[in-house]
Amino acid sequence: MTTATVLTLAAAAGFVSGSLPFGYLAGKLRGIDIREHGSGNIGATNVIRVLGKGIGIPVFILDLLKGLLPCLLVRQWTAGLDVSPITASLAVILAGLGGIFGHVFTPWLKFRGGKGVATAAGVLLGITPIAMAAALLIWLAFFFGTRYVSLASIAAAITVPLALAVQMQRNHHWDGPLLGFGILIGILVVLRHRANISRLIAGKEPKSGGRKPTTPDGPPEA
Repeated sequence: MTTATVLTLAAAAGFVSGSLPFGYLAGKLRGIDIREHGSGNIGATNVIRVLGKGIGIPVFILDLLKGLLPCLLVRQWTAGLDVSPITASLAVILAGLGGIFGHVFTPWLKFRGGKGVATAAGVLLGITPIAMAAALLIWLAFFFGTRYVSLASIAAAITVPLALAVQMQRNHHWDGPLLGFGILIGILVVLRHRANISRLIAGKEPKSGGRKPTTPDGPPEA
């Protein structure tokens, strides 16, 4: 099997997994289109706000798993192939990126998906647990310090490439593709929160635990 084939299959597998719109499906099980409620986003935070934690938390876990599992499975798959370590590493990274892009641009909903935070967390857990742990700590600090889910998610996303750079510096080993992957995740998550950033600057971003939104013009989520 050629290197191009391995990388293409890995990215495709990740994209298919990431494209599964669990938030949308959860809403349908409750008789609603989640895109017509709350922020209009299919992400776990909006599901929690509209349908409650009993449904929202399982959606978060599923969104996380659809990023984590492709990375683990592709790593296992490439271990049995006659490919170079670099190819194997790139395959796992592409599986992760495919999962995130599949979630953000799901073809099942006209390429309008979630913001990718939960799925990115799963990918990071599968590829670089240390960076994931650093991002989680920052997320918790910002969330409990401000109660802004969006701000916590943005801060965590920015932390990822910084944590990777620090880790590589300490290990005296720079991994260009992995660092590029971290930077891309950070940029993508920040871009998906453009509206949130505008509301934060204007002082109009709702805090967690506030009024439950009922229309797509309501509070946005991470």
